[in-house]
Amino acid sequence: MLTKIPKQFYFFLAAIFILNLIQSSFTQLIFDEAYYWYYSQNMAWGYFDHPPMVALLVKISSFFFNGELGVRFMSCVLSAVNIILLWLMIDNPKKNDYIKHFFVLVFSMTLLNAYGFFTLPDTPLLFFTSCFLLTYKYFIKKPTATLAIVLGIFMAALMYSKYHAVLVIFFVLLSNLKLTTNKYAWLAVVVALFCYAPHFYWLYENDFVSIKYHLYERPNGAYSFEKYTLGFIVNLVAIFGLTFPFIYKALFKTKGNDLFNKALIYLTYGVLIFFFVSSFNRRVQTQWIIIVCIPLVIIAFNYMLQNKQALTWIFRLGLINTFLIIYLRMGLAYQPLLFNFYYESHGNKEWAKAIEDEVGGIPVVFENSYRNAPMYSFYTNATPTFSLNNFMYRKNQYSINDSEEQVRGKDVAYVSKYLNNPTFTYTREDGGLYKGKYITNFQSNRKLDCIVEDTPVALNTEENIDLKIYNPYQEDIDLKKLKFAITYMDDYKSPVETLQMTPESTQTGITFLKQQDTTNFIFQLPKTKKENIGYFRVVISENDLLYGLNGKAIPIK
Repeated sequence: MLTKIPKQFYFFLAAIFILNLIQSSFTQLIFDEAYYWYYSQNMAWGYFDHPPMVALLVKISSFFFNGELGVRFMSCVLSAVNIILLWLMIDNPKKNDYIKHFFVLVFSMTLLNAYGFFTLPDTPLLFFTSCFLLTYKYFIKKPTATLAIVLGIFMAALMYSKYHAVLVIFFVLLSNLKLTTNKYAWLAVVVALFCYAPHFYWLYENDFVSIKYHLYERPNGAYSFEKYTLGFIVNLVAIFGLTFPFIYKALFKTKGNDLFNKALIYLTYGVLIFFFVSSFNRRVQTQWIIIVCIPLVIIAFNYMLQNKQALTWIFRLGLINTFLIIYLRMGLAYQPLLFNFYYESHGNKEWAKAIEDEVGGIPVVFENSYRNAPMYSFYTNATPTFSLNNFMYRKNQYSINDSEEQVRGKDVAYVSKYLNNPTFTYTREDGGLYKGKYITNFQSNRKLDCIVEDTPVALNTEENIDLKIYNPYQEDIDLKKLKFAITYMDDYKSPVETLQMTPESTQTGITFLKQQDTTNFIFQLPKTKKENIGYFRVVISENDLLYGLNGKAIPIK
């Protein structure tokens, strides 16, 4: 099968692969990549925000290279193989005469291009979508047990990449409901569930923290047409650049004459409609719709081979896209090419080194920044770091792992934008300011869990509310060192007001929270004059730190 691919194809492929390797080596990490690098330092079957596939890619890359390429190498490999898979899914016999047109089409897709070297959860998602679709293409021609097992493995790999992968599986199934009566299709499902069982168990062990975050706790805001729905429409253009009119025209013109084309069409429309509807509730990030690039490469190229006008215009506009993308990619590595624009890949090594020169080898605690903490670790080889999350932020991987234990009781450098009298500062070239101070014998207890029954509570009443505080630490905690408060939030869980309160123990003489035990309290909600309160959260401040994220959001009547 691979031997039938012309040599010219491999020349283009090698050029892209080498370009991605060079780009990976000379472009500093972006913050999400640093975060996923941090994942890979402690391999697990799951992480707070995502399944573990992205961490696995980073870990494998680190076996071959150091530095940025040690994070991105496998992304370069997967993107190259993905292009081969896309080519194999195109059956038109004329395709060998239009290899350069195919590569211009693929390379001109902005996000598909970017994920050729960035290591993000969407990188394996794109690759395994192609693996899944190619296997499905053969499966519908002649279902066998072997193909069913391979299909099941790729379904699991999709879900190990990103939870959005369920859309790929669902819409392909929707395009061919006869699969529900196919014994080999059910075998594929059983294999997928078996392969995915370790992640299910991890979710169970961690109180389904990832699912709860994505479904209930992600930041949101009031609906804005410009920010949400119009933003979604702009994203539809952005992922294809100048070629977008012809690519969507190809989609409109393509008929589902066979089961494979039907699957491609259902997958594309299904994802677009799903996120269009979602745009009335929250902002749809551009990468969430990147899945459609895979079916649309196949649809658009087949259409190009049948329509000379589309072939000509996609090639011409694709070339313009290509030149623009190459220039922007150069700017990712060398900021002056972008004039006054600074991207995430600019200046990280410099600020990390500047802080290290200031603080020496002591641990660094970053308040409210799961982005800065791993970036600092990556570029200084400094461990440990910790992201201390307060009530104005959100939980993340630092909330559930053992990173807090690595800094408790130690002298640390504390970096926070909330400091009024910092001991040291550093200003980035883009204007960002880091403010820090030194803390001896740093003590935080961010894993104290405030448990309140999840039933709506009336505001401004004197009703007693039951509170259970679980202390997961290996030591008793003196209540005198703790301050309690209620954070009132709006309907979108953004903090509105934080008011101190003092819970009363249900037992007399309680002065400590016993180690690995639960202590019972009662409290009353402090009265507030604020309006449009939707939720409240019980929060704790320890050792005069800002209040943490100790309880979940409880609805207000």
